[in-house]
Formats: sequence, C-alpha cells, structure tokens
Amino acid sequence: MFCYQCEQTFRGEGCVDYGVCGKSDTSSDLQDLIIYSVKGIAVYQALAKKYDIRNESVDKFTLDAIFATVTNVNFDDAKLADIVYQSIEKRNEIRYELYSRYLKVEGKEFNEALPVVATWEPAKDRKELLAQAKKVGVLTEIENENEDIRSLRQLLLYGIKGTAAYAFHTLEIGKLDDSVIDFMYKGLAALANYEIGMNELLELSLECGKVNFTCMENLDTAHTSTYGHPVPTPVNIGAKKGPAILVSGHDLKDLELLLKQTEGKGITIYTHGEMLPAHGYPELKKYTHLFGNYGGAWQDQRMEFDKFPGSILMTTNCIQEPVDSYKNNIFTTGTVAWPGVAHIDENKDFTPVIEKALELGGFVDDIPGKDILVGFGHNAVLGVADKVIDAVKTGAIKHFYLIGGCDGAKFGRNYFTKFAEEAPQDSVILTLACGKFRFNKMEFGDIGGIPRLLDVGQCNDAYSAIKIAVALSEAFGVGVNELPLSLIISWYEQKAVAILLTLLHLGIKNIKLGPSLPAFITPNVLNVLVENYNIAPIKSVEEDLGVALA
Repeated sequence: MFCYQCEQTFRGEGCVDYGVCGKSDTSSDLQDLIIYSVKGIAVYQALAKKYDIRNESVDKFTLDAIFATVTNVNFDDAKLADIVYQSIEKRNEIRYELYSRYLKVEGKEFNEALPVVATWEPAKDRKELLAQAKKVGVLTEIENENEDIRSLRQLLLYGIKGTAAYAFHTLEIGKLDDSVIDFMYKGLAALANYEIGMNELLELSLECGKVNFTCMENLDTAHTSTYGHPVPTPVNIGAKKGPAILVSGHDLKDLELLLKQTEGKGITIYTHGEMLPAHGYPELKKYTHLFGNYGGAWQDQRMEFDKFPGSILMTTNCIQEPVDSYKNNIFTTGTVAWPGVAHIDENKDFTPVIEKALELGGFVDDIPGKDILVGFGHNAVLGVADKVIDAVKTGAIKHFYLIGGCDGAKFGRNYFTKFAEEAPQDSVILTLACGKFRFNKMEFGDIGGIPRLLDVGQCNDAYSAIKIAVALSEAFGVGVNELPLSLIISWYEQKAVAILLTLLHLGIKNIKLGPSLPAFITPNVLNVLVENYNIAPIKSVEEDLGVALA
C-alpha cells in the first residue's frame, strides 16, 4: 500500500500500512487494481471512438468503478474485488465491439500493438489477486521513476477521479455531455502509456479541468431542471420530536426518493454535511417533513451519528468507520460501502431505513435551533446582481472572499474559521462544500440587505461561484483576476483536485490553498503552478488578508 491522494495522508507523505481515512492496505491495493483494470477499458474505448462506438453500460460502469476509488467511498474488499472482475468483462465487451466494427470498416482483423492493460487478466484466487495489485501501485516499478512525471500522472489521475464523481451524480438524474466520458477514456488511456512526458501530462491535466467544468455545468443543469433553481432558504438546526432519518453524502436523487417513500409515515428527514444545500431546491423543500440540518462536516460524523436517535443513510462518499453505537442504524447505497453495513441496492427500496427509524423512535422532544441560510446559487445571486454591483460602485462592498472547499480533521483548518471571522465588515463571503461548517452558524450580518455570507451550495457548485465571478467581471469590464475577489480554498480529496484544475484551465490565479499542499505535488511541479498561476499555500490570516486587501 502507498496512498497520498488526500490531504490528510500520513505525515504529509503517504499512507503505507493503513489509510488515515480508515481503509485497509488490501482495500487500497484493490483500488489501485481497479484503476489499472479500468485503463484497459479506456484503451479500447479511446480507439472505439473513431468508429462511433458508444456503449452506455460500459460508460456507466467505468464512472462507478473510478468513483469507488475516491477517498471515503468504498471500503468493502469483496465489493472492490468484484469491480476488478467486472471491469474485465466490460473491457472484453467493448473489445469485441471494436474488433467487429474494425473488421467491417477496415476489411481486416485488428492487429495494433496495445499496452499490457488491454490483455491483463486478474487472478481468481484472492491472495494472488492482491499480489497482482502490489505490482501496479503508485511507487511500484510500473510507474515512471522520475518523480515529477509521477507527480503529474497522479495530478491527472486524481482530476479524473474527481470528475468521475460529478459525472456519476449527473447520470443519476440527467444527461452527461459525451465529451466528459470521452476524456475519461482519453486520459486513462494516456496513463496506460508509461512513456508519456511532462508537457503532455500537464496539457491533459488542464484539459481535465476544462472537462470538469463541463461536467459541473451538466450536473447544475440536471439539478436545476429537476428540482428548480435554489432559492434563499432558512434551515433549522434544531430537531423535531419523533422518528428521524439523517441523510448524508451528496446525492439529491436518493434524498428525493427517500422523501417520497416516507411521506405520511410520521418520520422527519434531516440533512447532514453536503446534503445541507438540498433545502434550497423548490422541488425538495416542498416536502414538509424535510425539516432541518443535523450536525456539520463529514469528519465529525462518528461523534454526531453516535447521538442521532434515528437511522442514517449514506448516499455517496464521506463515510467513516461506524462505531458500535450506531453501526446497526446506518445504511449505504450507490457506490458507498463499508464491510458489515447494510446496503440498499439499485432498486432504491429504503424500507429497511424507514423501519429502523420507526423502531428507534427518534427525538423524545423538540429541540429548539436557530436558522442558517442556504440557496445562494448563481441564479439567486445574479437575480440581485444590480444591487451587488451598485454596492460595489458605492463602496459599500469592497471585497469578495470565496472561503470554502473540502473540510477535514487535520490541524490547521481553524485558519478558515478565523479568516471568515476577521474578513472586513465591508466584504462578502461566498462559501461552498463542507468547509462552510467551520463558520456557517456564525452571525455575519448584511450589507444593504445583501447577506455577508452566501452559501453557494455543494462542492460541485463551484460552477455557480465561477458563474457569479464571470458575471461580475463582465459587469465591471475587467478580467476575473482583476476583481476584488480572493480565493481561499481548503482541499481534502480528489473532487477538490478536479475543481482546482478547472480554476487553472480558466486562468484564475492567486489561489490560496490549504491547510497543506498536496503531497503528490513535487517542488518542480509546484514551481510550474506558482510561476503560471501564482498558487500559494495559506500562511497566517493576518498576512493573507493583507495581501488580499492590497
């Protein structure tokens, strides 16, 4: 095992015996093997594109398989091994289609030289399978010995993983642009070539950022066309007497299905973590038993879930090892999985979750709680753009800060709380993803009726933040980098990497990143990013505020 794909990696270097996230060395090795086997699918599908071959079941499987390797998603070795075997079936399926079409179009059998991933076969014995896995990891001989090449290979791979997560969510409720999955195959096929150089890897990484922007746009369209544009909405953080279900993760479709299945059953539904923004969508907030939000970011779930008197549904990533006090009350669905935890399959029948909630009884009394505001997506903010622009012109608003991103437990993340607290009163704070839980319960007031804290939404709603920034830049006739806008970004896992690549693709500079820089970025690669984009690690709040205001 060697893994350094998340921000909390052991000693800032890499996890080698067990993952800080909770995954075992065998889970880590099997995830490496999934990526290796999926590269085989990509090699054939990249070639198949020339012959207009599109297999939607292979596309869906590929996205699911990649998503299973993202941090805090799938910890179940049996399920991970099954994905490896299924990937070979899917690879052979697309290979057959390619060979048949090639023979028909070219008039001869396919005989091009292909990398070893195109013909590799997994061992049937689990012990032998794990032995195979140890030959394809990050630091094994199969990877390039040049650490800068390796760094860029991982940057591209993690960008692909993050984009795959958003693509997965998109396909749950909407349509995905073909260019997104086409790039997945292109990028993975390139990673199957161990002779690829630094320049091409950097170009592919920036292309990944471009594709991720398209993917986030697709997901935004899917969400808003299905559930309406988010509107500013107060969300209660107290509790209501009676049976309760807590929904965590990111998947709005799963929440909608649960809301439908629990109507009239006397059960109150609460959101947790990245599900908080769901309250702003008209077609979700219409359900009166969607009551409020319980708890904060994913890293506090073991303490918070321990105290929750109902059942818990994990819809996507961000699961931690459940403790005994609630292990029998938590359920997973979709790609997320933990050994020994009940899983709801693709039919999405949440009856076991509902029955458990009724059995547990829920809260014995109402618990009063304050309201926090959500729902400031691009449609809501741009709907009052004239007020925002006037406030800037009159000097009432002097600066914008985007403070958000993935949260985590690593020391130093109190920086983001302090930054929000010390941001000048004539500034507006945009926030998104679970990083907002560091400060979203604080009182920030307003500027001429415009709330000083605007919750843009989930991590994928970086798309909304970009739309808002672009609209402001157009209104003032300047580039985004010339706006009084500072990006103070916290990162944790691979979706944050994909968003960072999107910002770089768009030419957005002067990003402050923390609490620490990615362990997979070498000094030479970092120098390239600093020289071209002026990316910098966070320092002290006072120093970074001074730079922003200057």
